[in-house]
Amino acid sequence: MAACLHRHLTPDQTLVVGFSGGRDSVALLHVLHRLQDLIDFRLAACHVNHGLSPHAEEWQLFCRRVCDDWRIPLEVISIAVPRGSAEGLEAAARNKRYAAFSNLTADWIVLAQHRGDQAETLIFNLLRGTGLAGMAGMSDIRSLRPGMGLMRPWLNIARSDIDAYLATHDLAWVEDESNRDTGFSRNFIRHQVLPLLQSRFSAAESKLASATAHFAEAQLLLDELAMLDLGELPPLFPLSLSCLARISEPRGRNVLRFLLARHGVGIPSEERLREAMRQLLEARQDRHPAVIFGNQRLCRKRDKVHLELLGPIKG
Repeated sequence: MAACLHRHLTPDQTLVVGFSGGRDSVALLHVLHRLQDLIDFRLAACHVNHGLSPHAEEWQLFCRRVCDDWRIPLEVISIAVPRGSAEGLEAAARNKRYAAFSNLTADWIVLAQHRGDQAETLIFNLLRGTGLAGMAGMSDIRSLRPGMGLMRPWLNIARSDIDAYLATHDLAWVEDESNRDTGFSRNFIRHQVLPLLQSRFSAAESKLASATAHFAEAQLLLDELAMLDLGELPPLFPLSLSCLARISEPRGRNVLRFLLARHGVGIPSEERLREAMRQLLEARQDRHPAVIFGNQRLCRKRDKVHLELLGPIKG
């Protein structure tokens, strides 16, 4: 943790912990609170109330009490998560939460995702067919918006280490009942798939998590290839259709994936990218093919590929 902070922080920066009140975020906030005596930074917390659980107000009060006891400023943000979202409840809640974080005043948003979360992400993305970008998992830092970074300093920390820390310091936390619901894909992986793998391969979690670093390196090379294929074109939409027409189909998919990522579009499956390439290149000139990715669509207009935000559904 301290090494990560020393590597990325500059003096007197503000860190805001995404504080759910769960075991991981309680431990993270406690560690950072203690490190303030050793490292120069300002510490605050943000609790996002999703309103999805009957216990949401209790969790909010718990977070308030913890931050008051530790004299840490806390900002509470209430959000409305659409239950019928096409992206699924988990993804919709996560996107709303990150949008809320991006509106805060801070240099860094710090999250408590750990090695187990990294392993789960790899398995989840493998099964979604997202390709290398998904298999690269989560990075320890990334930009959330201009002037604000997202930091995950615990990606090499095991879940068991966090549990041991909580016990050592006699820390309390809240339990989100939805975390046990294996109807959610990530929970199914956490409670059913990973334990089964661990029972046969004791180092499964650490090996899966460390594999993401190799995938991330390979993804960097593919990003460099995409820039080469773009040539003098800016790495943004709209994109000249001739760029896709003059390179191989796999390299075309790589260019689309690269540009979609730069525009903040979630990692699409290879199947969706193949369909996009097929429609963009093979549809008749009088057609206007479009492939939807979440709340945006990739479409062809004349000789260019555009990315457009979908408007609200009327009716």
